[in-house]
Amino acid sequence: MTELSTGAAVPPEPVGASRYGSPVPEVPPTRSLLASAVESVGGAERPGQVEMAEAVDHSIRTGEHLAVQAGTGTGKSLAYLVPSIRHAVAEDETVVVSTATIALQRQLVDRDLPRLAKALKPELGRTPTFAILKGRRNYLCMHRVHNGAPDEPDEAALFDPFAVSRLGREVKRLHEWSSDTETGDRDELVPGVSDQAWRQVSVTAKECLGVSKCPIGADCFAERARAEAGKADVVVTNHAMLAIDALEGYQVLPDHDVAVIDEAHDLVDRVTSVATEELSGSLVATAARRCGRLIDQDVADRVAEASDGLAMILEDMPIGRLDALPKALAGALAATRDAAHMCISALGPDRKEDVEGATARKLALSSLEEIHDCAVRILEAFDEEHDVVWVSGDFNNRNPSLRVAPLGVGGLLRERLFGKRTTILTSATLTLGGAFDTMARQWGLPPSDQVRKIEGAATDKGIDGPKWTGLDVGSPFEHGTSGILYVARHLPPPGRDGLPPAYLDEIEELVNAAGGRALGLFSSMRAAKAATEALRDRLSYPVLCQGDDATGLLVKKFAEDERSCLFGTLSLWQGVDVPGPALQLVIMDRIPFPRPDDPLASARQKAVSARGGNGFLTVAATHAALLLAQGAGRLLRSMNDKGVVAILDPRLATARYGGFLRASLPPFWTTYDPTVVRAALQRLDASVTP
Repeated sequence: MTELSTGAAVPPEPVGASRYGSPVPEVPPTRSLLASAVESVGGAERPGQVEMAEAVDHSIRTGEHLAVQAGTGTGKSLAYLVPSIRHAVAEDETVVVSTATIALQRQLVDRDLPRLAKALKPELGRTPTFAILKGRRNYLCMHRVHNGAPDEPDEAALFDPFAVSRLGREVKRLHEWSSDTETGDRDELVPGVSDQAWRQVSVTAKECLGVSKCPIGADCFAERARAEAGKADVVVTNHAMLAIDALEGYQVLPDHDVAVIDEAHDLVDRVTSVATEELSGSLVATAARRCGRLIDQDVADRVAEASDGLAMILEDMPIGRLDALPKALAGALAATRDAAHMCISALGPDRKEDVEGATARKLALSSLEEIHDCAVRILEAFDEEHDVVWVSGDFNNRNPSLRVAPLGVGGLLRERLFGKRTTILTSATLTLGGAFDTMARQWGLPPSDQVRKIEGAATDKGIDGPKWTGLDVGSPFEHGTSGILYVARHLPPPGRDGLPPAYLDEIEELVNAAGGRALGLFSSMRAAKAATEALRDRLSYPVLCQGDDATGLLVKKFAEDERSCLFGTLSLWQGVDVPGPALQLVIMDRIPFPRPDDPLASARQKAVSARGGNGFLTVAATHAALLLAQGAGRLLRSMNDKGVVAILDPRLATARYGGFLRASLPPFWTTYDPTVVRAALQRLDASVTP
């Protein structure tokens, strides 16, 4: 047991006046507050939860960053919320908690934090406060509601009267809802509306007039949410907002000295997404339309001409990564850059205009700046080699676009996140290959000397970087006696032509042995649909497939019908939480390596290899290990759960990298014998009370 988690009593801290103007009483130690919190929710003390809470408290006190792996059932939300609230109250500071999914945000704001606020009030001397903060686009814009969206019809809807009428009904409903809602938060609108309809009543941060210029700024839902967040002890947000606050150069979150990142396994992908930009002929054409009525037509026509030229060149280019910039594309990008710059100059500085004119100017300026900056970034990417550029489009190469993304985000995170505040990162899956180092490298943290289970202090090995500690508090589940990892070593390796017949036979035998109760996680939608189509005729159990209905409704049906099956893709892997006998078999068809032609993954792999590293293990195998661990984590969701994780890809047992991947999975009992696993599933099925 390390020093940071000895459980030694911490003396209460005297503090001065709070932001509320009244003195705060001495704050009890984290261990005492956690005990009160656990008792209030009718729970029992869990060693892993206590250890994590005290580690978080130690990290906040010392400023040393912390990575905590806490398995499902540990109670990690309370373990980081309690010391965060304690710090916020004692030091009169705000703590930001960031999540990757809406589901966890709602759990924190609707369940965990209200309970904690009530439970900790007697000991803290006041009720802790909390707020949720999202991007501006997630809130209703009352200026848009009253004045309408710009006249930019959706081209696909012009020839579809049904789409137009549906859009009209949704917008009318949004206008009615605007009179009733107290928050303007899109997530509170049930049922929801299409993105196209929501765009009619919302704005991005760059499109917003600003609270001082907007005639309805005093009643702005987004500004009201920001004001509430500024007064809260704990602010719940998402990884995208955290990334914007850290990377974009303007503040969107309240001042805070501590950030807690839950679902931290997803941080790099979310930050990469925020830092990715797109440029296409249609986006340039939108900018041309927006500025056409505001400046001389000759100048606006330059952008329209650039749009046509860019679209024409992109239509003739193959989909995929660009290792060099073709001369014709370079010319089109330079023309787009220069035309956008001319229009920005023609728009000139802010002027005292009527609100309608100010809105039109803001929209035009936002579009022009986006295409200008993206064109500049792409032109520079081939000289500086910090970015990856590729051509993206559908199978018919309709609406092709250029995308540019950072080769890595570790340097950005090291400088702008870890360099500015104490950061706690947590998830059920952070030790890939049995160590934290893989994830730490992606976050921009230095490698550890030897990060061990429980006693994981990271030390600098000659690479400058923030100090951090790795801690694995384990799981309350007995994986070795509750779960079986079955690897179908006898099957042929997966091919490129869909699911082999032997895989379908294997799935059929496993599902029949389990009596249904199966979640099939496939590497592609094509494979999921092929399995569904083939097995619906061969199984006597209902087979639900992602895409048949909203994912939430499908999961609900799956949980309610204990003998049903649910087949889906990678997007389901983090969103399914089905404890109990409805889920006793998780099937994964293949190791989820990124596609060989994935532009970003292939570029990152090439860059690692060029530096003398193992590009495949660092990028592709790490990606696969994380997704395998997330998929396997769907099996045990409560203390009484039992079942099988079946991976049909024999490479997990036979390939050289198989050991690294298996070390990233929970410590299930492992077998390669199909008769053993089918017998176990049959016994498990027979044990379930109807």
